[in-house]
Amino acid sequence: MKALKIATFNINGIRARLPNLLAWLEREQPDIACLQELKAQDFPSEQLADAGYGSLYHGQAAWNGVAILARDAEPLEIRRGLPGMEDDGQSRYLEAAAHGVVVACLYLPNGNPRPGPKFDYKLAWFERLIEHAQVLLDSDHPVVLAGDYNVVPTDFDIYNPRSWLKDALLQPESRACYQRLLDQGWTDALRHLYPDQRLYTFWDYFREHWPKNSGLRIDHQLLNPALAPYLKNGGVDAWVRNETKASDHAPAWIELGPRKRKARED
Repeated sequence: MKALKIATFNINGIRARLPNLLAWLEREQPDIACLQELKAQDFPSEQLADAGYGSLYHGQAAWNGVAILARDAEPLEIRRGLPGMEDDGQSRYLEAAAHGVVVACLYLPNGNPRPGPKFDYKLAWFERLIEHAQVLLDSDHPVVLAGDYNVVPTDFDIYNPRSWLKDALLQPESRACYQRLLDQGWTDALRHLYPDQRLYTFWDYFREHWPKNSGLRIDHQLLNPALAPYLKNGGVDAWVRNETKASDHAPAWIELGPRKRKARED
């Protein structure tokens, strides 16, 4: 496995935040970047190509939308949309091969308000993701499931759960689905690297949550057993959240590299 930096970033509107995206790409230079919440049917492919990135996107007018970028390469599309959801009008899943890795970029439904049809849709979408994730796991190809999961896995992944107790992101059903993914054999990359450290990827625009570091960890990268042994480093580019006209998310990234060889026994 060659050295790779893979990032996921909910851009929260590609038109409004293209300058922010380009500045981040230039500074951090991820080899693969998964974007969510494009909120557009069109996509700035030419501008990204000028910045050195090939791209695929699955857009939707005003809402949702996902994209995969590859530095100095063209991602090869595998599928758009989850199996069994061919009639779903929401653009939330894109899968491609890039730099020798199968990359699944996902934007899981928010699910609010709950109870109701939006929460039901969230859980139904999650079930389809779990089914397809098992297929990807069984393929033995190196795979990363990267994106905005709209799930806070545990209370350790939020500054204070009390004001979010009724939110779909913290519900037992949402957390149980996420845990079922992990139980298949996926590795939550950032939590694996930092088991005792609070990391946040989202700070909403209200109540000074960014200045107070009142955040949530809802953007995740899950690695299958074929890829997890190559995990070397990771983090959150929190500086992006402090920029002018920033998204309410910051990019989460990981670095992969060669496995360490075992010492030979005499």
